[in-house]
Amino acid sequence: MKRTVIKSTGRYVPPRVVTNHDLTQWMDTSDEWIRQRTGIEQRHWIPEEGGVGSSDLALEATKIALERTGWTAKDIDLIIFATLSPDIFFPGPGCLLQHKLGLNSTPALDIRQQCTGFLYGLATADAYIRSGLANKILLACAEVHSTGIDISTRGRDVAVLFGDGAGVVCLEGIETDKDVGILASALHANGEFAESLMIEVGASRLNPRISEELIKEGRHWPVMDGKTIFKEAVRSLPNVSQEVLQKSGLSLEDIDLFIPHQANLRINQFFQQSMKLPEEKVFHNIQRYGNTTAASIPIALDEALEMNIIGDGSAVIFLGLGAGLTWAAVLARLVG
Repeated sequence: MKRTVIKSTGRYVPPRVVTNHDLTQWMDTSDEWIRQRTGIEQRHWIPEEGGVGSSDLALEATKIALERTGWTAKDIDLIIFATLSPDIFFPGPGCLLQHKLGLNSTPALDIRQQCTGFLYGLATADAYIRSGLANKILLACAEVHSTGIDISTRGRDVAVLFGDGAGVVCLEGIETDKDVGILASALHANGEFAESLMIEVGASRLNPRISEELIKEGRHWPVMDGKTIFKEAVRSLPNVSQEVLQKSGLSLEDIDLFIPHQANLRINQFFQQSMKLPEEKVFHNIQRYGNTTAASIPIALDEALEMNIIGDGSAVIFLGLGAGLTWAAVLARLVG
């Protein structure tokens, strides 16, 4: 049977560290206020002068992952790139990353699933591999949020959350009778809540898509109905986790680690309590990186592997909810 396995991982964050204390120079906030509501202590942002896009961050993480797995860029059959912050409006960063890797014909697919980008990307890669359309896939997830948030008191509820960074995985199809690789996935969406977390300016439904009036109204900044997002997350995440357990035939006790999207530490703690999990079974690193959206789960996976929290044979559930609304979970057993 063809199985999709994670061959290697890589992460990269820009060297500029922005602490909660640093944010107080731009907005009315405090370290205590941010920690209490989100668990975040710092995040990484690109240089203030800009000039760095999501594909640039992904390139650095990709170099690490390729070296670890022993691939060259030419070994890649398909690039899947998940982001909500492309370098330019179009084309997507998948083609930009492909070019930066020195490739000129490898297909590149961009997906816009925001916080569930890694999860939808894993499921998509698994389908490509199982169908025989590709066998070695680079799944890149990267975000540059710092240039697209309202760094002022008006925008602090959103601005304090986000960081920049990239996480990538190399995926490969192998023939095996063992229960390894991606064992189950569950993807969901509900557009009823689309405007609960969104950016409007630049949209095709606006004519013109951008104007001075829209800018004055602040409609080019992300907006979030935090209460709705929190409510839907704590309801959906336990359910989708149980769904992949049922699909895989595994029990809660069989799972070595849960790696949730790093949106808010309070959401993840609520999930842990709801599932009656011990603290060591749920991985958190939002304290150090903030919310890096599509990149958050692969960054966390890379760290968990580096810290030897998981390894060969570990069963892991990746899960998350984000704009769309979309929510998803993927259950995988790692192989060495």
